[in-house]
Formats: sequence, structure tokens, C-alpha cells
Amino acid sequence: MLAKGTQMELSNLTVGFVGYGNMAQAIAKGLVDAGVVRGKQIVACAGHFDKLQEATRSLGARPLHSAAEVAAAADVVIVAVKPYLVEQLCAPIANELSNDSTFVVSIAAGFTLERFSSFLPEQAHVVCTIPNTPIAVGQGVLVTESRDTLTDDQREVFTSLFSNIALIERVDSNQLSIGGTIAGCGPAYAAIFIEALADAGVKHGLQRASAYRLAAKMVQGTGALNIATGTIPAAMKDAVCSPGGTTIKGVAALERHAFRGAVIDAIDAVEG
Repeated sequence: MLAKGTQMELSNLTVGFVGYGNMAQAIAKGLVDAGVVRGKQIVACAGHFDKLQEATRSLGARPLHSAAEVAAAADVVIVAVKPYLVEQLCAPIANELSNDSTFVVSIAAGFTLERFSSFLPEQAHVVCTIPNTPIAVGQGVLVTESRDTLTDDQREVFTSLFSNIALIERVDSNQLSIGGTIAGCGPAYAAIFIEALADAGVKHGLQRASAYRLAAKMVQGTGALNIATGTIPAAMKDAVCSPGGTTIKGVAALERHAFRGAVIDAIDAVEG
């Protein structure tokens, strides 16, 4: 573990996961595949040790038996358990999570810095985030609470770790939930859209594999174009819709079936 006050170098960093489910594994895979850290720099604990051993094997990460062991070994502790387990697992190791050589990255939905402050000492270094699954392939989003208690060095390490595999989007505390819903739940909705486009392609004679590739690459490319140019989506849509052309006919069909409203309703359903 890095000594107190030492400038953290990624090559010497130990990243620990408290909880090693799908999202934690996506982050670990993204970090290793991008060359940010090596598998041997990752430690993790989870509820079922036998499953943890299997899950960590492919990256060469080290399975541990408890959150206390992870906190003792890691410079960065990623809290990756269900929200109802966060306080239960973190409160007993509050002292270990509050030393100057460790900082906590929460990926638990609904957890802000204010909630952590209710059971961790004020000297704890914490940043709250919500990631999404494309982080596994270096194309993720990490919605990040703008308020944190990291030191300048720790903030630099946080950025160096995650900017390699995700867009770090900082938002106010009261926007963490909606930001996380759009970025975190959005891949499921995008996947449904891709599947629907592919089904339509198959209906009209495309091979299934080809239809999936075309639809997925189109979504990827459209997002990349939007980010690269900063063009608003409405203008991107207009650029493809020639007067009396085929695309505007499809757009009109989507409008008749309340496509936009269905998407907004999906977000409303999550946010309550």
C-alpha cells in the first residue's frame, strides 16, 4: 500500500472492490484492457467466495474474504454493492476507509456524499458516482457528484483511472440520480432499440448477425458524431431527413407511435 503523503502512481496502485458483481467486473475489465492497471493490482471481496474466485480468475485479480481485507490492501476502494448493503459493510471498517492513503469511490445508486457522511468520519475521502456497463470496453459514462472530499492528488488519480475508460460527467448532488438513470439505465433502452432495428432488418431479409452489426454501429457512430460536433440531436435528425424522403416518413411513424413520449415515460418510471 502507498505510504501516507506519497504521490500515487497508477503502476503502484491497488484497486479494491467491495462487491464484485456485473458492474464491478465491467470496471475491472475496462481498467485492465485499457492498460490502466494490471490484473494483479486488483483485489475484491464478495458474498460467495467460490464465485468470486471464478470471477476474478480471468483478469488475474486477487480474491479476498472480507471488506476489511480489501480496505487494508487497497489505495482506491470501490464500493460496488447494492445500496442497502453499503452502510452495513462500510460502517464497521470506517477507520480503515478514513486514512489519508485511501479513498472511496462509490458506485451505489442513490448514495451521495451526504449519506456517506452519516456513517464515515469527516476525514474520509469519498467520491460518489454512477457508471454504466459500456465502461467494460472503454466507452463508459461515469456520472460523478461534483462535491467530494478527495485531496487534489486523489482527484488526479481518480481522473487518471477513469478518464481512460469513461466520460466523467460531474453533476450537482441533486442531479446524480437523474444523470445516473440516463447513463446507467440507458444502455438497456438502447439495446431494445438496436434489437428492434435488427428485427426490422430481418423482417426485410437481412441476416440476423448483419442486422445487429449495422444497428449497433449506427448507434455507436451517431453518439460519437454528436459528441465530436456538439450538434444538437434535432439538427442531426434534420440533416438526414430530405423533403419527401424516406427518413422523414419513418420519423413521422415514430411520432405517431409516441416514441419520444415512451422514452420519457421510461425515465419517469425509474425516477418516480
